[in-house]
Amino acid sequence: MAGGGNKAVVAALLANTGIAITKFGAWALTQSASMLAESIHSLADAGNQVLLLIGAKRAKREADELHQFGFGRERYVYSFIVAIVLFSVGGLFALYEGYHKVHDPHGIDDWKWVPVAVLLAAIVMESFSFRTAIVEANKVRGPVRWARFIRNARAPELPVILLEDFAALTGLLLALIGVVLTLVTGNGVFDGLGSMAIGALLVCVAIFLAIEMKSLLLGESATREAQQKIVTAIESTPGVQRLIHIKTLHLGPEEVLVAAKVAVEPDADAASIAETIDAAEVAVREAEPMSVHIYVEPDIYVEGHQPAPRPAVPEAPGH
Repeated sequence: MAGGGNKAVVAALLANTGIAITKFGAWALTQSASMLAESIHSLADAGNQVLLLIGAKRAKREADELHQFGFGRERYVYSFIVAIVLFSVGGLFALYEGYHKVHDPHGIDDWKWVPVAVLLAAIVMESFSFRTAIVEANKVRGPVRWARFIRNARAPELPVILLEDFAALTGLLLALIGVVLTLVTGNGVFDGLGSMAIGALLVCVAIFLAIEMKSLLLGESATREAQQKIVTAIESTPGVQRLIHIKTLHLGPEEVLVAAKVAVEPDADAASIAETIDAAEVAVREAEPMSVHIYVEPDIYVEGHQPAPRPAVPEAPGH
């Protein structure tokens, strides 16, 4: 997932850098509010992709005494910052610029068709970036629907890029509509309304991303599929009478902590219990390689004197 995510991030970074430069040039010639909003949007997107790459690199650091489970969640931190940047730099600025243009409208008098040409070129470049993200996501998405994939993904890069690219393409279409209506009618209000529509879109996407990343920062369990593999592996381990309860936690996109209490034979000695625990850990790692930290607690199960038996693995509700 990390490799595919990084490939999509780099593709988006290259596309947005080129698009931002082109848009700023068009805005300098035309003073179009929609073009300025789109220029800031692309600049924010390029900065966001740099943040995602930094987060991915910093997350690879070795664990230390203070952070004994490593730095895997740093990818979530930088993705949360991306949402803040998208909200403030992209969304709020576009809303402000659109509001200003609506209250002080003026048409596009010079280089009239430059914005249209630039926006069409940007749509082509952004489409290539979006296509790369879709291709990389399909490698890990499987039969899962897009909405569920984005909501349940534990690696943040691909969902972030998918939503950014979708918002970028939609924003380009809104800007194109605003610019064309301004050119046709000579009324700059349409240009301002296009900028405001872009701002509202970016604010909505940013809020959605912030909610998703907040859930990941708080700590989410392994996916339902991964939990089922872990449960099956433990229950099929020789020496395990039953699985009493289990908890999982993503320490990072590709690192899962597993804590389980298992019932063992009442007359088993320490050596056989240790062998059972070791075998359970090996089985869990084989069934779900992301299980990096595994803690198995042996116990004697007595009906009526134990915690309630583990519930069935719940359906992942999403973030």
